[in-house]
Amino acid sequence: MIKIGVISDTHIRTLEDGNRLAERLLQGPFRDVMAILHAGDHVHPELAECFAVLPYYGVCGNMDSLSGDLPTHRVLEIAGKKIGMIHGWGAPDGLERRVLDFFAGADLDVLVFGHSHRPFCELVDGVLLLNPGSPTDRRLAPFHSVGLLYLSKTVSGEIIPLD
Repeated sequence: MIKIGVISDTHIRTLEDGNRLAERLLQGPFRDVMAILHAGDHVHPELAECFAVLPYYGVCGNMDSLSGDLPTHRVLEIAGKKIGMIHGWGAPDGLERRVLDFFAGADLDVLVFGHSHRPFCELVDGVLLLNPGSPTDRRLAPFHSVGLLYLSKTVSGEIIPLD
């Protein structure tokens, strides 16, 4: 089984804050993950460097500079599973359907997204939708959180509260 750490909406402003977050996650819930997926709103353009010990895949969020190296969306294949990634947009209500419709026809196994800061992990129309929430800015969510994605013959995920 492959275990992947999933984060979004970190809104990290300094590299020092990014290093602190990476250390906390890599020594905690991400201690034995094989890669990191970030669903946007990194804010600091070099946040990926804080997680440099692992493969790191990100997408651009609405708070990220579009002039950077991050795509607005992407599809990865890891362990034979197709994983779509997008930040998301608009009001929180209906976000899951909007991001799923964006990837219509892509035959995804998993769709990782963010934007709402609200953790969500459910199978919808045969696709595992995973929004890890935010480890740094919970907004209306009940807790700060990250996600874990498990890939084997099947896919599964979980939300990890940090508070």
